[in-house]
Amino acid sequence: MKVGLTDGYRVRRVGADEAFRGIEPLAEVLLDCVEGGASVSFMWPLPRERAQGFWRGVAEGVARGERALLVAEDQGGEIVGTAQLILSQPDNQPHRADVAKMLVHRRARRRGLAQRLLSALEDEARREGKTVLVLDTVTGGDAERLYARGGWQRVGVIPNYALMPDGRPCATTYFHKPLAIQAS
Repeated sequence: MKVGLTDGYRVRRVGADEAFRGIEPLAEVLLDCVEGGASVSFMWPLPRERAQGFWRGVAEGVARGERALLVAEDQGGEIVGTAQLILSQPDNQPHRADVAKMLVHRRARRRGLAQRLLSALEDEARREGKTVLVLDTVTGGDAERLYARGGWQRVGVIPNYALMPDGRPCATTYFHKPLAIQAS
């Protein structure tokens, strides 16, 4: 399903088969982001096999219907960005999804891809019947500003919540966004 195509970049949701075929390019995006200092659950140096294993697990989650995986591709069809919705939630939270691992390769940044991925995630969440989205991000980073501009509501900050890839502690800011379900 095509979600958007502008400026030579396309953002779309992929199914399980494509997710499994995309393990290597998705691992490359993750490796680039962690090497560049992104605090996205991994430390540097990040072994390629660990990055590939992470994406294999994501693809398995897509196959089980637990996750929605979006990719941003350049004109040549190369994956340069990605984001996920964690759809599987506890029984008392079927209306909620978590946004996870929004990543854009450093060579494709400053082109609006993160905003397009975020907008596409919100559209996919609505299609899935979700009315509340939740995410966390490094306090003070570019992503925090992106979410605030996108209408996300800041919930609060937890000091020393995670580590940067180089081992320095960092604070994490939590956001949520209510969604209205679109009529079909």
